[in-house]
Amino acid sequence: MSKIQMTTPIVEMDGDEMTRILWKMIKEELLLPYIDLKTEYYDLGLKHRDETDDQVTVDSANATLKYGVAVKCATITPNAARMEEYSLKKMYKSPNGTIRAILDGTVFRAPIIVKGIEPCVRNWEAPITLARHAYGDVYKNVEIKVPGPGKAELVYTAADGTEIRETIHEFDGPGVLQGMHNTEKSITSFAKACLKYALDTRQDVWFATKDTISKKYDHTFKEIFTKIYEEEYKEAFEKAGITYFYTLIDDAVARVMKSKGGFIWACKNYDGDVMSDMVSSAFGSLAMMTSVLVSPSGVYEYEAAHGTVQRHYYKHLKGEETSTNSVATIFAWTGALRKRGELDGNQELMHFADRLEKATLTTIEQGKMTKDLALITTLPDVTVLNSGDFIKAIKDTMDAM
Repeated sequence: MSKIQMTTPIVEMDGDEMTRILWKMIKEELLLPYIDLKTEYYDLGLKHRDETDDQVTVDSANATLKYGVAVKCATITPNAARMEEYSLKKMYKSPNGTIRAILDGTVFRAPIIVKGIEPCVRNWEAPITLARHAYGDVYKNVEIKVPGPGKAELVYTAADGTEIRETIHEFDGPGVLQGMHNTEKSITSFAKACLKYALDTRQDVWFATKDTISKKYDHTFKEIFTKIYEEEYKEAFEKAGITYFYTLIDDAVARVMKSKGGFIWACKNYDGDVMSDMVSSAFGSLAMMTSVLVSPSGVYEYEAAHGTVQRHYYKHLKGEETSTNSVATIFAWTGALRKRGELDGNQELMHFADRLEKATLTTIEQGKMTKDLALITTLPDVTVLNSGDFIKAIKDTMDAM
């Protein structure tokens, strides 16, 4: 069988731990036998990031701007324990945060729906897509550990030397400070990405912040969303039969739990980080959540929404069998391949992505799955497969289709 040809490469960002092991299996079993795979490869494993002083992360993001499509494996964001484990030069920032800042994109995360894995929230009938702002907030914060009594101030110095100064707190003992920022440019890109994506997918948009408490920071988000919707999207939304809706984040959580799903929930960076995990878990599994970063210039970066599966990796290193769910990582590849095919007019590549996704879901619906899904499925008499055998079962299903 002749392999599907590609004309433009995908930027490939390799990662860490168990997801790096799955990454290799997926390529060898599910991609390379069928596609003449063209990628520009970047090793974002923590050791290589340390060797390059994290320049490899920046290079991979710039390559994504060049080629338009990237696929990323899960990566470690180091903490104190990782600093010691990997003997790192310094505690590097989140590679996802670095890439998001360079691409200035919005992250859209949606659960993968499959028969036999029912949502914990019984009334959810359709996927809820989380639109997460991908710049600023706590991910670009500046922090101070306050040693003792003193005054903390927020100071802005304009280009002409004039100052705006606000007292944050008069400390009478030790404490902690955090400074966050955002830009109107990035918030505007976020709003436009959400509203455009809603039109493309014919879904309502819910946007939520806490502007009753954060009367300048959060209110700026609300103000920009409202202005762009009213001036640029309202007419198109009405014509498409979809709506834009704003509410407070706590009210949104209550409404989401009682909804039927089938809409885009737009959140600030941290809110989106937390709520996407809640939604994915409630739909079944963190390993059943897609994630795509979309930039205003039309650049796409696909990845799984979960982490590196550290516990399974340590078992793997000991030679113990693992049953790690690779579905979201497979869907990261299919998303990137489909988008590459769409941009290049390569129908064969697009059809292959569709076929691989269908084979993955069909395998699960036939009762062949990893342990995490077997524990929650409503299907009877399922077969629990280890990490490699699950990927091979998907290959067998695809070959038989």
